[in-house]
Amino acid sequence: MPLPITSITSAATTILSPAAGSAGQGAGFQELFENAVKRVETMKQAADQSVERVLSGEGEELHTAVLATERASMAFDLFMQVRNKVTSAYQEIMRMQI
Repeated sequence: MPLPITSITSAATTILSPAAGSAGQGAGFQELFENAVKRVETMKQAADQSVERVLSGEGEELHTAVLATERASMAFDLFMQVRNKVTSAYQEIMRMQI
């Protein structure tokens, strides 16, 4: 089953957007962060399961497993870059003199 190619913007939106169950209004940073961590972890688990199916010979195609692994890796890298930017912004705000 071929997977659709999505843009980086849509991947970032998928990882960092509020969960479908939450209204998104008044959602705090902590909730946004927790949802992003859960989504990245879900992608990692899906990639791990795909690799397990390839290794056990359950009919999973190799390229599908590789794509799932790369998707999880890129999601984690994107998440870390966003975390680094947020940390940098916080540190810059804390250095401001009032």
